[in-house]
Amino acid sequence: MFRPQIYVTYGVLWTLTLEGSAEALSGPASHWTPSGATVVRAVSVVLALLFARMVDEQKDLEYDRRHNPDRPLVTGAITVAELRGAMALITVLVVVLNAFVSAPSVLLILLALGYTLFLVALERWWPRIGAALIGNLLVSYPVQLLLSVYLYVSLLTSDAIDGDGRAVPLMAMFACAFLQFEFARKTEWRRDPEARLYSEVFGPRGSAAVCLALAVGAVALALLLFGARGLLPALSIVFPALGAWRFLVRRKPSGLMLPAMAFVLFFNLLCFYGATAIAIGR
Repeated sequence: MFRPQIYVTYGVLWTLTLEGSAEALSGPASHWTPSGATVVRAVSVVLALLFARMVDEQKDLEYDRRHNPDRPLVTGAITVAELRGAMALITVLVVVLNAFVSAPSVLLILLALGYTLFLVALERWWPRIGAALIGNLLVSYPVQLLLSVYLYVSLLTSDAIDGDGRAVPLMAMFACAFLQFEFARKTEWRRDPEARLYSEVFGPRGSAAVCLALAVGAVALALLLFGARGLLPALSIVFPALGAWRFLVRRKPSGLMLPAMAFVLFFNLLCFYGATAIAIGR
């Protein structure tokens, strides 16, 4: 289900943090400031997340009929035709918006949307991919990665930054932050072979350990990229550590979820604040 308050906040914060961080890592000649192009990129990311959610609603329809009967598509609150019409509208909108930024921006945002649709065809050709949770994660996560690439390349082709090899650990940092939340929201103590939970694959303790390790990875990359300025976002590790304690020691059924959300929020905010401080002090 698409929750605007979550997806919009995440999409906007992701855009600002990646752009601010890329600028901080760029040379002294860089001159990034939030602009109309930043607004276009943030809107495009939010719309791409909505597009992916619409695709998932259709792709998971049979599963949701059994396990999530309150989903809008299952209840009839929305139809497949309406979703596909909205997807077409999103495609046109992001093309028009990004045409004002750069041609690579148009191509990369279309690539992200196109890859999302490719996943549907892939699962039809190879049903085991959809059934295997880890396999599904490996083929579906590139959507998020493509959006990070879109943001970075769009910024680069706008001549706002000078790109270099640090783009790779920068995107890996965002990947770790997102994936720790992905694992947290699908880790529970309950056993249900029919549920799509990472705790069914790694066990509750193993899945919680992966979640914490990903958060540590994000923090380590922030320290590697930003040096002493990375200490500020590193403080966010307290949230997944608290989540691990609540889940593993207190055995709270949903002990990981809220701390993981808090980590994503504060880690991004503090990375952006630290990156801005670097730029000001340059």
